[in-house]
Amino acid sequence: MAAAAAAAGPEGPPLPGPPGGRPRPVCSRPYFLVLMVFAHLYVLNVLGLLLFVHLSAGDNGGSPAAPLIAPVPPPPPPPARALPRLEGIKVGHTQRVELVPGRAHAVRTLSLKPLLFEIPDFLTEEECKLIIHLAQLKGLQKSQILPTDDYEEAMEMIEISQMDIFNLLDHNQDGQLQLKEVLTHTRLGNGRWMTPENIREMYTAVKADPDGNGVLSLEEFKQLNIRDFHKYMGSQKVKTSDSVRNSQHTWLYQGEGAHQVMRSIRQRVMRLTRLPPEIVEHSEPLQVVRYDQGGHYHAHMDSGPVFPETACSHTKLVANESAPFETSCRYVTVLFYLNNVTGGGETVFPIADNRTYEEMSLIQNDVDLRDTRKNCDKGNLRVKPQQGTAVFWYNYLSDGEGWVGELDDFALHGGCLVTQGTKWIANNWINVDPNRRRQQRFQQEMERYGGTGAGSPGEWTVDKAYGGAHVEL
Repeated sequence: MAAAAAAAGPEGPPLPGPPGGRPRPVCSRPYFLVLMVFAHLYVLNVLGLLLFVHLSAGDNGGSPAAPLIAPVPPPPPPPARALPRLEGIKVGHTQRVELVPGRAHAVRTLSLKPLLFEIPDFLTEEECKLIIHLAQLKGLQKSQILPTDDYEEAMEMIEISQMDIFNLLDHNQDGQLQLKEVLTHTRLGNGRWMTPENIREMYTAVKADPDGNGVLSLEEFKQLNIRDFHKYMGSQKVKTSDSVRNSQHTWLYQGEGAHQVMRSIRQRVMRLTRLPPEIVEHSEPLQVVRYDQGGHYHAHMDSGPVFPETACSHTKLVANESAPFETSCRYVTVLFYLNNVTGGGETVFPIADNRTYEEMSLIQNDVDLRDTRKNCDKGNLRVKPQQGTAVFWYNYLSDGEGWVGELDDFALHGGCLVTQGTKWIANNWINVDPNRRRQQRFQQEMERYGGTGAGSPGEWTVDKAYGGAHVEL
């Protein structure tokens, strides 16, 4: 007991402390309270300063005190979205895509060059019949491929010498023009499909080949008047069997307010291609085509290369740029078979999955692989029409940065001769300008117009730009 009292010392009992005799922590409760008071005072001071700056800027917008905080420039317009592409993997590969809720469709790779897919049962039998019925109600007209007046005027305005024309045609630069060199670059003429036989007839008519060997030397070419060729072509009556294309077609609107089946097809195309809705919605309407017995479409490209002298048909509507030529910039083709064809009518891809592409190799020993009336059986790939089946392919390569690159030469295709019965197809083309800036501006203008209240945006879409006549590539 005495020991305990001695330990307490003269100052009395020890102050209470933490259990176990541990030292008192520095951050005691009183210390914490004092710290929080100072922290709150600091925050209040900062808030007060910010409020003062805000009020100063608002009351004296035109005074030197206003720019205490630099104005933030408006954000730039959002860039055009990257364009997704389906992976082909390998020929025969099948992937599943949900085109309608609760149902996965098989998408089978038919070729890698071009990137081409087949989708059975894309359309039902009833939908196919409805599309044919709507096309018949609207009325079909003869499909023609003829140079327009604007095209002729543009050709006259271009300054090109006879020597330049010769060098353009002389593919192998040997100083002579073989028949196949002329044929390769003379695809349209006056809507007549050019063959070695009618090229020789033309040479004879305009006295272009004095020695009759079917080859034009540079000297012989210099003696020619190019206008004589145009006059000769214009004087020739084109038989149906000799035309580039023998079919009838019409266009069906797919925009807002269209038949629910038309809208549904467009939605399925969006899911299949995975392309942005704003691009698909402002693309061409549905083209419906009828080929009777004897009908055909020689091999061609759905789109054309875009050079500085050309503009895309769809973006030219809003672009402040002038170009003497225009082309249909069709990034994707989706083709639907609307009936089973009794005989012929396949879609042929003459050079699909070739190791290389050489334009001059399309014509060998007077055999033109582009001629779908005579040489469809020589093409690398033929797709037989099957009601409800869709095939789709890319007409352009990727530029490696998520946008449209160069034209894919392997996308050359045509409609084989219908030997028996009738063939009905429909085409959905998705338009994208290889010039990303022009495409972005086009989409912005379409959205702006739709937001002005001046009318339904659907009334100004590309759907409305396709009237009775339409010149195709």
